[in-house]
Amino acid sequence: MVEAFVRLVCPECDKEWQDNPTEVPGLRTNFSCPACHATRRLAEFMRTERDLETVRQFQ
Repeated sequence: MVEAFVRLVCPECDKEWQDNPTEVPGLRTNFSCPACHATRRLAEFMRTERDLETVRQFQ
């Protein structure tokens, strides 16, 4: 079985990381960057449209 992941990037500090789509909060939930603590909606941290669609499938 292939494990899914989504790629995230902070719009302020450009830190990139990956996370399991079942472990991230809702797309409209406020989320903070682990590096610079910038807070925005999780959807704004999605690196690509495909990452956004992957999270939507799991929520």
